[in-house]
Amino acid sequence: MTTPGGKKVTMVAAVAENGVIGLAGKIPWHLPEDFAHFKETTSGHLLILGRTTHEGIGKPLPNRTTIVLTRDPAWHGEGVYVAPTLPDALRLADTMDGDVMIGGGAVVYEAALPYADVQIISEVHASPEGDTRYPEFDRGRWREVAREPREGFDIVRWERTFACGGDA
Repeated sequence: MTTPGGKKVTMVAAVAENGVIGLAGKIPWHLPEDFAHFKETTSGHLLILGRTTHEGIGKPLPNRTTIVLTRDPAWHGEGVYVAPTLPDALRLADTMDGDVMIGGGAVVYEAALPYADVQIISEVHASPEGDTRYPEFDRGRWREVAREPREGFDIVRWERTFACGGDA
């Protein structure tokens, strides 16, 4: 778990009851309070995003250092760092200030799960149609340590219970 240099890795996501996190590149619900929670949680830290997720946002988010994952060596984005793989992004993060926050999308969440120490999941009280899902994780290897009910969702903090390989 953690980065090669020992930084904590936190996955931050909003996930519907059916596991959906997206539909056609968009979030299939509108919860301004959850957007505010994402901003508060990730501000002042390093934010790792997949290229598609970053392009969907359209610009680097303020008060965060953004590392964009892409396999396209010709891609570059203004105001962001670029890495070809998650391990490369984590090594880069070790040279910067702040904890590591993983902000999606699905491929990035899946790759980050074995490295994550914490998951902060906004459990959305809906089951919308979607084409993108949050990865399944073995809840026996994670412990729910906090739950904060909000209007339309709960913010749930999961912490890894012990080191594990493979299935996170």
